[in-house]
Amino acid sequence: MGENNKVVLGVTGGISAYKSADVCSKLKKRGYQVKVVMTKSAAEFIRPLTFETISQNSVTTEMFSQNKPYLDTEHISLARWGDIYLICPATANIIGKLANGIADDFLSTMLLAVESQVIIAPAMNSSMYKNPIVEENINKLKNHGYYFIKPDEGMLACGEEGAGRLPDSQIICDEVDDRIKKTVDQNIDNSLLKGKKVIVTAGATRENIDPVRYITNPSSGKMGYAVARAFINRGAIVTLIAASTDEKPPDDLHKVIRAFSAKEMYEKVMENLEDCDIVIKAAAVSDFTPKNYKDNKLKKEGKNEMVLELTSTRDILKEIGDKKGDRILVGFAAETSDLTQNAKDKLNRKNLDLIVANDITAEDAGFSKDINTAKLIFKDGNMLELDTMKKAELGEKIAKTVEKIIKEKNRP
Repeated sequence: MGENNKVVLGVTGGISAYKSADVCSKLKKRGYQVKVVMTKSAAEFIRPLTFETISQNSVTTEMFSQNKPYLDTEHISLARWGDIYLICPATANIIGKLANGIADDFLSTMLLAVESQVIIAPAMNSSMYKNPIVEENINKLKNHGYYFIKPDEGMLACGEEGAGRLPDSQIICDEVDDRIKKTVDQNIDNSLLKGKKVIVTAGATRENIDPVRYITNPSSGKMGYAVARAFINRGAIVTLIAASTDEKPPDDLHKVIRAFSAKEMYEKVMENLEDCDIVIKAAAVSDFTPKNYKDNKLKKEGKNEMVLELTSTRDILKEIGDKKGDRILVGFAAETSDLTQNAKDKLNRKNLDLIVANDITAEDAGFSKDINTAKLIFKDGNMLELDTMKKAELGEKIAKTVEKIIKEKNRP
């Protein structure tokens, strides 16, 4: 587990707060993305800089910051960001706040808005841990679906012996792995994408000029592969039709089909279209191809210029739109100007249900980058403008959005 999964680590003010740095490190080594929230008391035991260095993300310690706009609702956005929320160590104070709906700092406020799985790793003096009020709060949270990691017994920081020690970081990370797996399995069982047959295209096509030269574009395939992973994570049966890319195919693909030219991409998509419920057309397919392929390498000798005649390729997306029937069709628009209008025009001309639009001239966009800033534009003209995020996260957004489209189509 861990690949592309996101953990929000909440650190509260106990002596074992220093151990949570090792938990953060191990989660990162297992492939998790980690963001850390610390209480003011936790920052007295260990500096936020430690977690910023390990997690490679900024650490949140304040509910209100002068560096943020007054309308920023980071506690809500962070409450939606994570796949798992781990409170480690969890003091009696944060357990009591959560059990009784108290929100008086960033961590407690965020936790009340979290809808994902919350894991709590208590660490405190054994008498505190066994206090009937604390036990009542723990049981109350368990009844609401919070998951607790049982503390170890042994010598405590206060010099007493008993239950209340934070378990080894390896055990805590194993628990995170286990809960992530259970969450993924549950998401698949509940997903409207489970069992749906999906075609995802990805990568850049190559149009050969002669045996050693071709026309192509800078697409890396990262976005298409991220989309394929997101649909697999929701139980879809995914066929990936890939042009030129260095990306590693996701595990659990139904099929990987290679199609290097626009002509091959057209043929492979059409061959698989009939047995398909959803098409995600993320490949960057060349609009033009050389009119005449040369069997031998073109020579430069004696030439100051060369004219290359091009002819248009078949519009795969348009042809799918013309015959899509009940299928859901998602396209992409990479534009350099008039992003919204050009994307809307493409959506309407090609009979799409959704188009993902991004301005490729923007600083935080680019074919080879791992991040993207996109707008999701719907058939009814509504638009959702997204923050800059990793392409893996954008893939998840697209998958969730397609689930909503399916839900709307199924509504009586």
